[in-house]
Amino acid sequence: MYQVKYYKKENGSEPVKDFLDQLPLKMQSKAMATIEILEEFGVQLREPYSKPIGSGLFELRIKFASDISRIFFFFYSGNNIILTNGFIKKAGKLSNREKKKAMSYKQDYERRYGHDKF
Repeated sequence: MYQVKYYKKENGSEPVKDFLDQLPLKMQSKAMATIEILEEFGVQLREPYSKPIGSGLFELRIKFASDISRIFFFFYSGNNIILTNGFIKKAGKLSNREKKKAMSYKQDYERRYGHDKF
């Protein structure tokens, strides 16, 4: 079993928690269920639930009815999975802005806690 953790900025805010809190209740429930699947399967989780996006980042793919959300994450030392940020997907392509934000959160986490990778 893996342990899922939320990335926390130095100011104490947790971007992915803030994202989850603003989702409609049914989408929030679907997202939490998908996070539980990630927690169970970790590195073995593949599409349609998870997809690598490069530089050690992955996206957790959440779909409810016609709504699509993504949560970025990376694996860290031991069996830890760090969720960085999420967004509601509106276009066909991955949001470069959100991907860059996830990468900066990953780099910040590694800077503060060391570069121990999974």
